[in-house]
Amino acid sequence: MKAYSQDFREHVLQAVDSGYPRVEVIRLFGISLSMLKRYEKQRREEGHVRPKAIPGRPPLIRTQVEAGVLPQLQAHADATLEQHCAMWEQTHGERVSRWTMSRAIKRLGWTRKKSRLGQRSAMQRSAPRGARTHESFRQTNWSFLMSAVPILP
Repeated sequence: MKAYSQDFREHVLQAVDSGYPRVEVIRLFGISLSMLKRYEKQRREEGHVRPKAIPGRPPLIRTQVEAGVLPQLQAHADATLEQHCAMWEQTHGERVSRWTMSRAIKRLGWTRKKSRLGQRSAMQRSAPRGARTHESFRQTNWSFLMSAVPILP
């Protein structure tokens, strides 16, 4: 979830500073009382209400993989995720998980779908699509169903 903008935060605090009751400010802006208290505390202690940095370490490998995987995809379009990970490890010396590789490929918009203009199968259909090919289905005696269903006048 993204943080509210600094402009929004300042508007909330301006409404409080101009004398509007907290309950009315909360209802007007659609925020909680605890959020309003946090904004007031942050302004009092830090002198601003800028959004804080998202905790956690930044991804280290993701940008490298996204930047360098496109030539590998173009050269080896039919390779599996595991094969792409192995190729990445051979060329770059870093091991990359399947999930990291999958996300990088997805962000690039690369799809594994084959084109419809490709080679057609050499096998011929014996019947049109949707036709029933099993003779046993046609020869089944369905009379047991008719005896169970009452006929209404």
